Amino acid sequence: VQLQASGGGLVHSGESLRLSCLASSNIFNDSIMAWYRRAPGKQRELVASISTDSTTTNYTDSVKGRFTIARDNAESTVTLQMNSLKPEDTSVYYCSAKWWRFEYFGQGTQVTVSS
Repeated sequence: VQLQASGGGLVHSGESLRLSCLASSNIFNDSIMAWYRRAPGKQRELVASISTDSTTTNYTDSVKGRFTIARDNAESTVTLQMNSLKPEDTSVYYCSAKWWRFEYFGQGTQVTVSS
């Protein structure tokens, strides 16, 4: 399973970014998709997840109301719309695919929010 994330960058506080992750695998539709992040010196944090049919989404408290996860099963993509970004959102963001008892991670994309 290959997961390719894109869309990171440098923005100012209050601005928005949209991350995308393209999966090159036929298990995408059967996978719970998620976004994680890891800031320097901190543990990896689960930011958001979405069920296979998009009916269930979950967010960590710090991003609720600001971030939105979505998926397009026809295009094998998952996105993370990030609004009202804060400096504390600065991290490397990773997408993951959870299928059966396996979890796959892609390479990260850097998000930097300046104050």
